[in-house]
Amino acid sequence: MEKVKELLRESLTENLYQIVVSGAREKEGTQKLKVRPIMLQGQLVFQVSRFVGKQVMHENLSAQEAVERLIEEMENHFKQLEAETKEFTAVVLVSKKGKTTVKKKQRAQQPVKKIQLSHNRAKQYILEEGRVVPFLVDLGVQTRDGKIVNSRYDKFRQINRFLEFIEDIVPILPRDRQIHIIDFGCGKSYLTFAMYYYLHQLQGLDIRITGLDLKEDVIRNCNQLAQQYGYDQLTFLHGDIADYTGCDRVDMVVTLHACDTATDYALYKAIRWQAGVILSVPCCQHEVNKQIECEALEGALRYGLIKERLSALFTDALRADILEEQGYETQVLEFIDMEHTPKNILLRAVKRKKEQTADGAEKKMSQSALLSDTLHVRTTLQKLLEEEQD
Repeated sequence: MEKVKELLRESLTENLYQIVVSGAREKEGTQKLKVRPIMLQGQLVFQVSRFVGKQVMHENLSAQEAVERLIEEMENHFKQLEAETKEFTAVVLVSKKGKTTVKKKQRAQQPVKKIQLSHNRAKQYILEEGRVVPFLVDLGVQTRDGKIVNSRYDKFRQINRFLEFIEDIVPILPRDRQIHIIDFGCGKSYLTFAMYYYLHQLQGLDIRITGLDLKEDVIRNCNQLAQQYGYDQLTFLHGDIADYTGCDRVDMVVTLHACDTATDYALYKAIRWQAGVILSVPCCQHEVNKQIECEALEGALRYGLIKERLSALFTDALRADILEEQGYETQVLEFIDMEHTPKNILLRAVKRKKEQTADGAEKKMSQSALLSDTLHVRTTLQKLLEEEQD
């Protein structure tokens, strides 16, 4: 860890933008740390923000204390550290066997964004307010001087929230080859452009993204914008998710608000490709609503609105169980605040390595079937997987 200590000493100065420690080795407890410089009573200190579930706890440390704290965290709890300063960017990776790799890259020129040293400051987004991002301007989220359009602020927050989910899985994406991502049902592609911008422009990854949608005019416009920005590895195709056969290997599948069973087809494709990451925000789950029958729940299912919401939740629970059974570590997360939309669940699934098994795997193998039989439903995803076995 001597190289890491040296890197931290170079990073923990007034020229630091932030340090992000991620890739927690345990599911419980702290999942991420962020470090930034602040001025407190005339002294430069470093605020360490610890993310535990939905809580964020802050601690202010001297540079030396921060070095010691971060070294202890990397030795015992985390697999990745990213540092961004005015002079350089750096990544630290720790393997399962404890091997530490440090990659440091000097900046060709200093970035224009300012370092915020105030103790109390507005929420910092991955795509910063005041920093002009061309696709946000053309999509009507940002003005040409970098201000967020008031009526589009919810969209701006949604884009940044999505990028936070992307940020969490960056450490597991391959680095030795091009990363292929497919966005099923991309629509106007706010999040597709944001994903490309973040992974390629900000993270420097070699990626290729394919967006697929049924609306020809939307696809045409998105391709024009991609060409305009010089995003030569971002392409949009007209087509249906169920019929798509354009590739046989994909690293990440994204499906955001694909309506009803379209989400099932997207998840099925991802499973068959053995995609390393799946991010899905389901929408308009009608299929289970038409089938659900459960005597124990009749007191709730007699009310249309409650039946609709329960059906949507059970649909996503079934999908999550199936992904677990297909070898994925699956989380059901809140995408954006419920006050903005009730369709706020995100399924994030990460493919387990072959040597890894889920806790209680024998029990989990029957969870989707048990839930499905209890509710007297069969989803499209189940049918697609069952057809393979016939």
